Amino acid sequence: MGITMVMLVAVSFMVGAISIAEAWKEESAEVIHVGGKVLCQDCTQGWNEWVAGAKPIKGCKVSVTCMDERKRVVYYGSDETDEAGSFEMIINKYINGKELRRNGCFVRLVQSPDPVCNIATNVGGGRTGVRLSRPTMVYRDLIKHVLGPFYYTTPMCDEPDTGDSTDTGAGNY
Repeated sequence: MGITMVMLVAVSFMVGAISIAEAWKEESAEVIHVGGKVLCQDCTQGWNEWVAGAKPIKGCKVSVTCMDERKRVVYYGSDETDEAGSFEMIINKYINGKELRRNGCFVRLVQSPDPVCNIATNVGGGRTGVRLSRPTMVYRDLIKHVLGPFYYTTPMCDEPDTGDSTDTGAGNY
């Protein structure tokens, strides 16, 4: 009885893993969803407020840029955040008849409309960009990447860039 139960659990696990792998390879999904949040983090507050008190920013612009094998831009799109600081972009999986390389796409912060909280930080990779790698969710025809959260901060909290001024970080993409 015990061996039968173990075998049943093992088979169930393998069937689930195979169906996930098939969904990963399935070519029927025509679009890729990219979403996340943009928040304002104020370093002038106490530790608890700084860590857990980040506020959503409405109207922040977030972009996605996709490049081909030769590092040429084949897709660019952007979205603005809603009241909750959330953004959602839908990217066609096929551009000009060719399949988009997800690992050639990266998402980054562009601008904040907040007059006080408008310095992009690299917490979560928002300033230099986050490469799309494995989706967070694959279900039937839905492929979704949930990123971030990305953060802006106040000018008072901005750390000076002490790195090499010729390296923008975007050259890695």
